[in-house]
Amino acid sequence: MALDSQRSVVVVGGGFGGLTAVRRLAAAGLPVTLIDRHNYHLFQPLSYQVATGALSPGDIAMPLRHVFRRAPSVTVLLGEVCGFDLGQRRVAVRSHGAGTITVPYESLIVAGGSDYSYFGHEQWRQTALEVKTLDSALEVRGRILHAFEAAELDPSEQEAWLTFVVVGAGPTGVEMAGQIAELARDTLAGEFRRIDSRRARILLIETADRVLGSFPAPLPQRAQRSLERLGVSVLLRHTVVDVREDAVELQAADGGRSLVRARTVVWAAGVQASPLAGLLAQAAGAQLDRAGRLMVDPGLALPGHPEVLALGDMVQVLDGAGHPRNLPGLAPVAMQQGRYAAAVIAARRRGDAAPGPFRYRDKGMLATIGRASAVADLRGLRFSGFAAWAAWLLVHIFYLIGFENRIVVLFRWAYSYLTRGRGSRLITAAAALGERRRG
Repeated sequence: MALDSQRSVVVVGGGFGGLTAVRRLAAAGLPVTLIDRHNYHLFQPLSYQVATGALSPGDIAMPLRHVFRRAPSVTVLLGEVCGFDLGQRRVAVRSHGAGTITVPYESLIVAGGSDYSYFGHEQWRQTALEVKTLDSALEVRGRILHAFEAAELDPSEQEAWLTFVVVGAGPTGVEMAGQIAELARDTLAGEFRRIDSRRARILLIETADRVLGSFPAPLPQRAQRSLERLGVSVLLRHTVVDVREDAVELQAADGGRSLVRARTVVWAAGVQASPLAGLLAQAAGAQLDRAGRLMVDPGLALPGHPEVLALGDMVQVLDGAGHPRNLPGLAPVAMQQGRYAAAVIAARRRGDAAPGPFRYRDKGMLATIGRASAVADLRGLRFSGFAAWAAWLLVHIFYLIGFENRIVVLFRWAYSYLTRGRGSRLITAAAALGERRRG
């Protein structure tokens, strides 16, 4: 079955890049079809707070149809893209209950994002969970809270249940480790009778020689000191070589190996491009890099197909000489690329000259460690502590989708700051789902 979408711009992916592109195209009055496998936009930088009970799923997600309810030129389709016919300019979409349909396009924007890479050990994925999606964040929340409950019931296994391993010391790993530490030492303290939650052991594992490797000195060193004050044990120059249901095996830089008994492992190390990059490359005969990212020209276009633009974490942008540009895998990059892609398509529709090559304007980086503690690098201004934490709060509130979500999240953060409490500590069926997958 084919949908009538004459002269429509089709956008695949409702993340930061895709959402920004659709908004700009709708503002220009162009007909747009947005396709996503989820019916919501997820504010992914805060998914780890759902995983640690600080926020609820609805606080950081917004239904796509609600976002575009006042944009009649935007059509939202729920389905998973399973193929591209670049010659006929059609996208194949698999939808639950409706089979596979094809959606024609005049221009196509693909913003599929990325997933975490387990470096060839896909069997670890069911045990070492990530927090990149809403479902996985809920499952991690269930796993973490269940670990404390299991420790209360099983004194012989308390050490393993109360040991939490976070793999990868980038922003997500650092933020996750700090949040687990605060959950154990502040929120849960005094709530159990047979265990002391403050005795929980949180290990942050990093292959490199510092945390937050993309941040300039002295911010990584300050972040590590803040983590250690929270009680997080930072193990630098250590690599995970095996993940089991009850233990993690580590290898130090000198080759020595050690076994850590732990029942909860959170994965935040390395990324790989969305499978959509491979589908596009196959359809166009294009190249992928080692991380599975699609090579696109300086204008974000697929080589040989100027009507197809790809952006975000799933692409590697080349410069005019054909050399890869090192763009960070951050939301601001995807958003700027989304605006650029929309500008290119709008210019074509008007018959105007296309804008020049895409240029990323680096506005800086932020990472929070814990309560009133963060690090910031904003246009060369490097600072940490409460001021950086306040800047982090303001930036994230500003970029959240929906006024109501901004008010709710601001209220929850204020409540958590004043009381050290967390209002979303329910063990839901998501944790049971993980147990069934492993069983």
